[in-house]
Amino acid sequence: MKGRIVPVLTAESADDAVRACEAIRAGGLMSVEITFRTGAAVEAIRRASQLDGLVVGAGTVLTEAQLAAAVEAGAQFAVAPSTNAAVVRAAQRAGIEFVPGAATPTEIDLARSLGCEVVKIFPASAVGGPAFIKAVSPVFPDVKFVPTGGITAENAADYLALPSVLACGGTWITAQRDGIEERARAAAALA
Repeated sequence: MKGRIVPVLTAESADDAVRACEAIRAGGLMSVEITFRTGAAVEAIRRASQLDGLVVGAGTVLTEAQLAAAVEAGAQFAVAPSTNAAVVRAAQRAGIEFVPGAATPTEIDLARSLGCEVVKIFPASAVGGPAFIKAVSPVFPDVKFVPTGGITAENAADYLALPSVLACGGTWITAQRDGIEERARAAAALA
C-alpha cells in the first residue's frame, strides 16, 4: 500500500478496472484496492498490476483461495473486512502485505496476536469514526489503522489527522466512473 488515500474499486470488468486505475494514477494517487466482489477481480488485478507507477492490492479477501488468486495475479497487498487467522497465516507464508479488518478492540487484539501491525477499521463510520480510532489508539500504540467504510471527501481529513492512521480506504473516488481523475486529485491533495 502506498500513499495515505487508497481508492477501493469494485470492477465490472478488467477493462473497467484499467480505465478507472489509469484515472486514479493520473489524479496522483499511488495505490488501489480492487475488491473480490465480482467475478472480474482476478483479471482486473492482473491487468491493473501492469500499469506503471500504481501499487495494486486485492480487497475483500475472505479466503485462502482468494488470497492465492490475488498473489498469482500480481497483487502487492491484500485487505480483508475481518480477521481470519488462516488467511493471515497464508499471507505471511506468501510474503504479501496483509491488512485484516476489525470493528472492536477484541478484533484489533486478535490481529495483533497474529503479527499484524496494520489493521483495517471497518466499517469505520458505523463503529464510531475518528472518535473510535482516537479511543483505541492509546491501547494499541504498536498498531496503525486503515479506516474504510463511510470515508468521504468531507471526512477523510478528520481520519488522516490522527497519528495512528496510516491511510484511508474509500469508494467515494471510484463509485461513479465519471470524474475519477478529479476526485483522485482532490483526495491526493488531502493526503
